[in-house]
Amino acid sequence: MAAEHSGGGDVNKSLELLWDMQEKPTRGPKPGLTLTQIVEAAVAVADVEGLAAVSMRRVAAELGVGTMSLYRYVPGKAELLDLMLDHVAGPVDSEPEPLPLRDALERLAHGIWKLCLDHPWYPQVDQVRPLLGPNNIGAMNSILTQLKPSGLPDKVLVMMVSVVEGFVVAVARVQVNGLEAEKRTGISEEEFWAAQEPVLVKMMETGRYPALAAADDDTFTFGYEEVMEFGLQALLDGLEGYVTT
Repeated sequence: MAAEHSGGGDVNKSLELLWDMQEKPTRGPKPGLTLTQIVEAAVAVADVEGLAAVSMRRVAAELGVGTMSLYRYVPGKAELLDLMLDHVAGPVDSEPEPLPLRDALERLAHGIWKLCLDHPWYPQVDQVRPLLGPNNIGAMNSILTQLKPSGLPDKVLVMMVSVVEGFVVAVARVQVNGLEAEKRTGISEEEFWAAQEPVLVKMMETGRYPALAAADDDTFTFGYEEVMEFGLQALLDGLEGYVTT
């Protein structure tokens, strides 16, 4: 289960902040910060140190202000996370050009992949109940605009987007976890598997796993970006086949 999830705080307050992006606090002296600065600082901390490092105290320290001053802008970390998730989803093309279905979905997939790698905490967040702010709404509007010429029902288009997004985020999560494991342990992926090789060789020699023993030497030499590209093309082949049937 993900340690963090969207929509975990005051939903009404998160939506108010997402859509109004109020630059003035509701009480106290003249503000020395903006909500945007707070969100950007929180994203910067999460990008480098992970989402667990993000706290009101830590973000305040990043900005050189007292912790309590942040509460004049945002109620707490849960609402701040909602703002962070929408922030990194932008900027969004306000006037997208219609594209062939495959091109639009492929561009979407590569954008999501880059988002996940640029912000490694992003694919770790459970967004089964997302808070729909301007960037996320704008992104959905953009991809639907690009896909409209296909003539498919909107429901089908949204399901296609969900399939592609879900696949890419899942593979990105494994990629990010692998990179995090290297940082956490100081052991590279190659070193990890090399440590298991002597035992695996002996197991293959027992004859109990003939298919694996006979596998090509390069069978397990792929990386997760290659997995993503392979799976993406297979998905797009299938979606294009759906359109033409």
